[in-house]
Amino acid sequence: SNSLKDFEKKVTDFLHEEKPFLFIIDFNKSKKLVYSFEEAAEQNIYFNIKGKGNDNHLDSRILDDSLINLHPEPISKEIYQKAFDTVKKELNTGNSFLLNLTFPTTLNTTANLKEIYRKASAPYKLLYKDKFVLFSPECYLIIKNDAIFSYPMKGTINSAIPNAKELLLSNKKEQYEHNTIVDLIRNDLSIIAKKVKVNKFRYIEKIKKGNQELLQTSSEIQGELPKNWKDNFANLLLKTLPAGSISGAPKKKTIDIIEHVEIMPRGFYTGIFGVFDGTQIDSAVSIRYIEQIDGQLHYKSGGGITHLSKLDEEYQELLEKIYVPTI
Repeated sequence: SNSLKDFEKKVTDFLHEEKPFLFIIDFNKSKKLVYSFEEAAEQNIYFNIKGKGNDNHLDSRILDDSLINLHPEPISKEIYQKAFDTVKKELNTGNSFLLNLTFPTTLNTTANLKEIYRKASAPYKLLYKDKFVLFSPECYLIIKNDAIFSYPMKGTINSAIPNAKELLLSNKKEQYEHNTIVDLIRNDLSIIAKKVKVNKFRYIEKIKKGNQELLQTSSEIQGELPKNWKDNFANLLLKTLPAGSISGAPKKKTIDIIEHVEIMPRGFYTGIFGVFDGTQIDSAVSIRYIEQIDGQLHYKSGGGITHLSKLDEEYQELLEKIYVPTI
């Protein structure tokens, strides 16, 4: 069953028993799933979060080291532009000041979801039945020793570009977007935690992209949870959703615009998933996401739109994000 009550009860029981579990929540919070590691495997749900998971027996044959060719067939720039223009209008009217716009891209690939899962290299990986696979670089929340941490990522550049680091750090649009997200996440954490502070602001991380490398800016935000957070974790978590980095700000109004302009419901894409390992919680934003719809694979991707965004650059970013990071 998918009722909030069942979800809350199961999560609370697992936390108090210190029993490891997996949780998955979709973008609009209509599906809230929780499984012990064994239950997940029985349902063909496999995951790995920084080495913690249930995928160790998932087909241990040696993989060939060929890259996965996705052969994407993206939506036309005209379709993208129609949505982009609407979003820009909403931004100019002040209904939103940051909106994450996403689209599905058809893939003509011989790879299947399981093969993609096995070959993908990422800190957060999830294979959900024969429905979708994701390999996310983006942490959502970590909880350890009654403290809560969030690591919003905003701003990417290819490291091969000369002076990539300086360009990324000085880019006005990226600065604005990053500041907005840090502010939004600080706000979201303040709903459920005290003493919320930014520990590290806009530091650079490296991410593999096939045989290339991307630089990405992140920040670390921390807060203190109430001592009895385990009694109420499911509820606290839901209060923070959907994640700010993949919706926008102000959140409620921005989500209304997203539902109006995007051509396909997001489903589990841009929701979250995470594990409790018996002592701490680690979770990710469900991005870098491939879904099987009527036997056809679709890669869902997007980026943040602000008043400084330019059509060509944003369309390009949507395409740049269509890749499987392999070892």
